[in-house]
Amino acid sequence: MTDRDADSAEKVVLDREDLARTLVRVAHEIIEKNPGGDAIAIVGIHTRGAVLARRLHTLVAERSGSDVPLGDLDISFYRDDIESRRAQAQPVVHASHLDFELDGRTVVLADDVLFTGRTARAAIDALFDYGRPARVQLAVLVDRGHRELPIRPDYVGKNLPTSRDERVYVRLEEVDQVDEVAIGHAEQPAHTSGREDER
Repeated sequence: MTDRDADSAEKVVLDREDLARTLVRVAHEIIEKNPGGDAIAIVGIHTRGAVLARRLHTLVAERSGSDVPLGDLDISFYRDDIESRRAQAQPVVHASHLDFELDGRTVVLADDVLFTGRTARAAIDALFDYGRPARVQLAVLVDRGHRELPIRPDYVGKNLPTSRDERVYVRLEEVDQVDEVAIGHAEQPAHTSGREDER
């Protein structure tokens, strides 16, 4: 193996069991921080954030015994860098589903990777177009650092310090047929399954 091969190899930092345990812990933290549970809702950011939101919703509802609404958001047209992203590739647009009253609720936004903070900011903007939550909390599977905006998550599955030339790949069974989080270098081939939050 050449030095270049070694540099570009991925390292799995969370496997299937690790990921499952991590989500159980985050679900417990959500319940502890929001006693009663009736006034919270979980909303995922497309795509993998929506998958994680569904899993967290199941865990929180089972453990709290509360009827917790679930929704998902597409933030493609709320991003402040949409023009530069359009130059790279046409954004994939999903429908948003928020079929419940937001006003007065605590909304837990779920996403896979927190990087610059721009995705979280766009999701908050999108959320407030649907109503006025009492509070918004942020749950992320991975916090990789390098924030460009003053965004701090309330719930973190794993803090993963990275360099700018590294990429974090979150792969979920519902999308990628495998559950894992891996770290690699930016020169990874474009066809690699999963995606890294470049925001």
